[in-house]
Amino acid sequence: MLKQRLQQKLMQKLSPQQIQLMKLLQVPALLLDQRIKQEIEENPALEEGEDLYEEAEMQDNNSDDYDSAMETGEDEHAEEHSPDDEFDLDDYIDDDEIPDYRLNANNTSSDDEVREVPYVAGSSPQDALMAQLGLRTLDEREYLIASHIIGNIDESGYLQRDIHSLIDDMAFNQNIKTHFAEVLDLLRLIQEFDPPGIGARDLQECLLLQIRRKEPKTRAIGHASIILEKNFNDFTRKHYDKISKKHHLSEGELKEAIDEILKLNPKPGNSLQEAGKGAQYVVPDFILTHNDGELELQLNAHNAPDLRINRTYSEMFRAMAESKGKVDKRQKEALSFVKQKLDSARWFIDAIKQRQNTLMVTMQAILEFQREYFISGDETKLRPMILKDIADMVQLDISTISRVANSKYVQTPFGTFLLKEFFSESLQTDSGEEVSTREVKKILQDCIDAEDKKKPLTDDVLAGILKEKGYNIARRTVAKYREQLDIPVARLRKELK
Repeated sequence: MLKQRLQQKLMQKLSPQQIQLMKLLQVPALLLDQRIKQEIEENPALEEGEDLYEEAEMQDNNSDDYDSAMETGEDEHAEEHSPDDEFDLDDYIDDDEIPDYRLNANNTSSDDEVREVPYVAGSSPQDALMAQLGLRTLDEREYLIASHIIGNIDESGYLQRDIHSLIDDMAFNQNIKTHFAEVLDLLRLIQEFDPPGIGARDLQECLLLQIRRKEPKTRAIGHASIILEKNFNDFTRKHYDKISKKHHLSEGELKEAIDEILKLNPKPGNSLQEAGKGAQYVVPDFILTHNDGELELQLNAHNAPDLRINRTYSEMFRAMAESKGKVDKRQKEALSFVKQKLDSARWFIDAIKQRQNTLMVTMQAILEFQREYFISGDETKLRPMILKDIADMVQLDISTISRVANSKYVQTPFGTFLLKEFFSESLQTDSGEEVSTREVKKILQDCIDAEDKKKPLTDDVLAGILKEKGYNIARRTVAKYREQLDIPVARLRKELK
C-alpha cells in the first residue's frame, strides 16, 4: 500500500564551482595554459589581461537587477519611457537572425571530464619505411603486400603479427591471395632497410639482424652472432659460464662478444621517431631557492595567469539589466545568456585564485615538514610523511593533498622532483627511532652501486647489511624496495670485467 510521508535527509554534494576547482587542482602547470585557452575560446566573457576582476565583480552585482528586468517584462502596465532611454536589442539582432548559441546542440555535461592526449607532429616509422620502399623495383602486387607488412610494424620497429595472419588479412581486406614464401621474401627485403633490425619479429631476430650488418667482421662480432643465434636464452639469463664452456671462449673473448651485443639497439623504430619528436621538459609548478640560508618559495608564472572579465560583456549586461522598458522573450534569453557567461567567467577566475592559494599552502606545509632535507638535499634527512600529516597542517581534505602531490613538481637547487616523492612511510630502527623508507632505499641503492658486479649482492646479503646498520628489515621487504627502485635481481646484475 502506497503511503505519503515527509522525510528529512542531510546530504553533502559538491557544487559546480567545487568540481571545477578539483579538476583544476590536478592539472600541472604545463597543461594549465591549454585549459585556460580552452576556457577563453568557449567563454567570450573571459579574456587575458590585467586583473580587473574586482571592478567586474562590482558591475556584476547588478545581477539583482536581473530579476527586476524579468518582472518588468511580465508587467503589462510597464511605465512608458522615451525611445532614447530604452536598450533596444533589435538594434543588434535582426528578425531573421538566430543567435549561434541557440543552434548548437551540446549533449555533454559540464561535469564530464574530457582528456585529450597531446602529441607532437612528426614522421612515423611507417613513413620512413615507405619512402625506402619506393626506391625498390617492385610490381604493383609486391608493393601492396610490402605496404601491408610495413603497416603492421609498431613504433619500436617490430612486426607484431605473424605471417599467416598477414596472409588472411590481405585475402579478406584487399582480395590479394598470397603465400608464406612470398610474404617472407618481402619481409626480408624490408629487414634490409635502415635502421638495422627493423621489421624483426622478436628481440632475438632484431639483434641478429643488427649484428650481421656490422662492419668490419671482427672475431668478437662472430662470437656475438653465435651467442645470439644458439644461446640467446642463456644470454638473457646471464648464464655466462654455460656459454663459455659450450663455445670454448675465454673470459676476455666472452666479454668482448657481450660488449658488442650491448651496443645494439633493442628498439630500432625509436630512432626513426627522434627526428620528428620535440624535446619534452618537466615544467615545475614551484621554484625553491636558497637566499642567505633562507628558503624562498614562489609559484611558476604558468600558475598565476592574468585573467579578467570582458568589459564589453559587463557593460552589455548592466545596460540590459537597468533597462526599465518592456523586455520580450528574446531579450530575456539574451540577458540570461550574458549572465551565464559572466558567472562562468567569474567562477573560473575564482577557481584559478583558489588553486594558487591551495598550491602555495600545501607546498609551504611540505617545506616546513621537510625543512632539513630542502636545506641540505640529503635524502637521509627526509622525515616519514604521509598525506594525512600535511592535510592536518593545512586543514584540507586528504584527497585535495593527493591531487596536489600526484601531478606537481618543485624545482630545487639540487634537482626537480615530483611532490609525491617526498611522501614515505615510517620505519623503526633498533634504537626505536622513526626513519623514512626513502632513507633505507638510499642506503640500499648505495650498497648496490658499490657492489662487485662479478658477484652481486643477493637480497639476503643486503638484508644483513641493513641489519648491521640498525635497520631490521626482512629479505622480502628488501626485495620490494629493490623492485621499487627498478633494480633487477643479483643474477641479472652480474657483469664481466
